[in-house]
Amino acid sequence: MSTPHVVVVMGVAGTGKTTIGPLLAARLGVPYAEGDDFHPPANIAKMSAGIPLDDADRWPWLDAIGGWAHERAGLGGVVSSSALKRAYRDRLRAAAPGIVFVHLTGDRGLIEERMAHRQGHFMPTALLDSQFATLQPLEPDEPGVAVDVSGSPEEITARAVSALRDLERSSARSSQ
Repeated sequence: MSTPHVVVVMGVAGTGKTTIGPLLAARLGVPYAEGDDFHPPANIAKMSAGIPLDDADRWPWLDAIGGWAHERAGLGGVVSSSALKRAYRDRLRAAAPGIVFVHLTGDRGLIEERMAHRQGHFMPTALLDSQFATLQPLEPDEPGVAVDVSGSPEEITARAVSALRDLERSSARSSQ
């Protein structure tokens, strides 16, 4: 990509944000920030106990991610964040207007299977239903792309890079 954007890798738990994010950052030649690292301890404790976060829990987390994205504006970067609701993405865009989203999407069964096999993560599979219930997919006026999570991490990353390049070409044509 010619312009160093900040890319938010988004989606429900288990779609591979933590796997795809660093691979995408490496392919784009920019730093990666793990969205989970921006959660305050109270949020992690809540999710570990199987309690979904509410909006009040998420605002400080989103503000911290938005702050990182703002600092990376013009430099580029990749950060993971579920960014499940339009309001969350709007908040991130308010902090860093040039953000572009990569929405990792996939079959619920595949995502649940992957969640069941991952090690050392605080998010239990029991919260997957609440994640899907909360999810508001990207709308046409939101800068971003949807990328299917079937296949290997390398295949998913290649699809994301290709989709981002297509989005950039499309944006460049429409701004002429």
